Amino acid sequence: MIKNYFKTTWRNLVKSKGYSAINIGGLTVGMAVAMLIGLWVYDELTFNTYHKNYDRIAQVMQHANFNGKIVTQNANPALMGPELRAKYGNDFKYVVQASWQYSPLLAVGDKRITQGGIYFEEDAPEMLSLHMLKGTRAGLHDPHAILLSASVAEALFGESDPMGKTVTVDRNQEVKVTGVYEDLPNNSTFSKVKVILPWSLWLIQNPWVNDMEKPWGSNFSQTYVQLTEQGDMDNISQKIKTIKSDNVGKEEKQARWVVFLQPMRKWNLYNEFRDGINTGGSIQYVRLFGIIGSFVLLLACINFMNLSTARSEKRAKEVGIHKTVGSHRLQLIGRFFTDSYVTVFFAFLLSLLLVAVFLPAFNEVANKKIELPWLNPLFWGVNLLFIFITGLLAGSYPAFYLSSFQPLKVLKGTFKAGRFASLPRKVLVIIQFTVSVMLIIGTIIVYQQIQHAKNRPVGYSKSGLINLNFEDELRKHFDAFRTELKNSGAIEEMAGCVPITGVWNTNGGFDWEGKDPDLATDFPNNSVSYDFGKTVQWQIKAGRDFSRAMATDSMAFIINESAVKFMGLKDPVGKIIRQRDKSYTIIGVVSDLLQESPYFPARPTLYHLDSYNDMVNLVVKLNPQQPAGQSIRTIEKVWKKYVNDVPFDYSFVDELFASKFNSEERIGKLSSYFAVLAIFISCLGLFGMASFVAEQRTKEIGIRKVLGASVSNLLRLLSKEFILLVTTSCIIAVPIAWYYLSEWLSNYDYRIHISWLVFFAAAVLALVITLLTVGFQAIKAATTNPVKSLRNE
Repeated sequence: MIKNYFKTTWRNLVKSKGYSAINIGGLTVGMAVAMLIGLWVYDELTFNTYHKNYDRIAQVMQHANFNGKIVTQNANPALMGPELRAKYGNDFKYVVQASWQYSPLLAVGDKRITQGGIYFEEDAPEMLSLHMLKGTRAGLHDPHAILLSASVAEALFGESDPMGKTVTVDRNQEVKVTGVYEDLPNNSTFSKVKVILPWSLWLIQNPWVNDMEKPWGSNFSQTYVQLTEQGDMDNISQKIKTIKSDNVGKEEKQARWVVFLQPMRKWNLYNEFRDGINTGGSIQYVRLFGIIGSFVLLLACINFMNLSTARSEKRAKEVGIHKTVGSHRLQLIGRFFTDSYVTVFFAFLLSLLLVAVFLPAFNEVANKKIELPWLNPLFWGVNLLFIFITGLLAGSYPAFYLSSFQPLKVLKGTFKAGRFASLPRKVLVIIQFTVSVMLIIGTIIVYQQIQHAKNRPVGYSKSGLINLNFEDELRKHFDAFRTELKNSGAIEEMAGCVPITGVWNTNGGFDWEGKDPDLATDFPNNSVSYDFGKTVQWQIKAGRDFSRAMATDSMAFIINESAVKFMGLKDPVGKIIRQRDKSYTIIGVVSDLLQESPYFPARPTLYHLDSYNDMVNLVVKLNPQQPAGQSIRTIEKVWKKYVNDVPFDYSFVDELFASKFNSEERIGKLSSYFAVLAIFISCLGLFGMASFVAEQRTKEIGIRKVLGASVSNLLRLLSKEFILLVTTSCIIAVPIAWYYLSEWLSNYDYRIHISWLVFFAAAVLALVITLLTVGFQAIKAATTNPVKSLRNE
């Protein structure tokens, strides 16, 4: 009997090739999209779970009240770790102090590579549960040790054993390999850490840390902790919240420091704070794509159910014959469910193939390294559950409704489906296009928001600017290096600075005339050299630029317009800004340089002249009169004359600025792809339904043509129902899309205002797509020779 069910199912699929292709094709695409999104969501939700104790690991962070706002930071004083161990040691299994991630130059013989690295205290490998391939997790106890990831060990030593070998770090520090660990997965916060060095070595290299006058006043390191088995994250956060304010002076206390623990499970998905409140982060995209995946899958299921139920009404006579020859109702139910499950299973197999083919491209767009989890029971469990539910929903209508028909009525032709039989299908079509229109609107708004931020004035000229590392040899021979490059014609100007596309340090303790004495301040205070303004072509609004002819400029500030506004200075040039025992004169005001997020206001910023030793970056303005490639080759040649043991590396400032949009652009691209697929699936369903309706009304169309109806009249007749359904979808979709997109845009200070034209354009697009989809079938039916449809009457 089961074998007979499968034969009948196959016969029905082959008999109705068009409907079968639409059914299976739509379901295949929907399942493939849902599977890709599901893998992406799973990758995000399992972020950092590679680390076995991730639910008890946290980063120590701080809230502080600066410039009238509560800001949140993950930078800590170097004394934070020792203080936590001394006062609250019973609450923590491990307390680890760390540097920021950076890119050390590693050398072994003639091999030189640059990889992501970090300085960690010795308990870090145990806390992060590194999988050691050679050596042990205790390898950092030696201050001149180094742990390498497997990929770096292979790059430096090839097939030979690296243990005990010497590696030169940053050209001046020799360390010994004491361990090799497995490369961390892409969905780990530390995935780019390929080299781990001891924190004790960092302290040796930076003796100024132990000589600081106010060691609690400077935040330049990170602190990670692992709680004991009995430790509670919230309770311990309450216990340690005053640890910073208890150790700072009166001036620093104005910031009202609050120390707290941010659990590792929230680092990726809940990493955004506003006014001291955790407002979320990447979790909004997980939810967004979770909803999109569910909707796309829903659209495919709607298509499947719509066409399955529509076609099942044509099988009424088949049911009548089966019952006449003795089939029981349970047998008919089994037959219809077999049809449903075979179709769903076949679509599932095709969707697996699609995912396998498109996963590399999806990874490239999503910046992921996802693989199909063939051995993961959860993956198969979810898919089997989906197959079961979809097959059940799609097969339930024909199985239970059609199997109840009385064979006498069916075979005599007195059976009628009923006036409301098509209502469920109409509701499902409305749901389909409501989702599709919302996705169209969302895609347009995301694109507009990104373009709005990209077109925001940045306050300087990005064109032809490149960044170089400020190596020690260049600090010693800066003027000679600059002169030689200018004489070569490769550059227009060059200056030392901190990276122009980021803020590396901030300072507090500033005072000026009219300042509220209770206001704690914290401004980006950027070190620059002479000619920085000429190099980046910043826009001077008042006063002048730094000048070599003015010796007093060593105690001068140039401030941005946001600083003028924040300080309430009417005529800022010539005014004095004090920082503790030093006084600086404002000599100029410049437009805001957009250094941080393009979606938020520029911070009040100060610029001052400083020694080259305090700068990490060179910014170079290429000569626009010659090709950039030629200029860069000249710069490299001169670079090697002064720095012969460090690879020449550069980056374009406009590319660094563009990278600030990577996250939103990835979301926008993925959303647009999914929107197109959702519309495609909806159109498949609409095409199938239009074809079915046209087939049902074949004789009616023939009679109308015989009576003189024109093609345009018939086209209007067959299309108006679908136009009405899609119009209803637009009316429903617009307010829902407006509400949720307004909520999303509220996360950005610099944002667009949603125009009604977006909704109008989306509605028009949906209607045009509908007309094109339905119109093809309608024209085909309207131009059919009526003799063919009426001759069997």
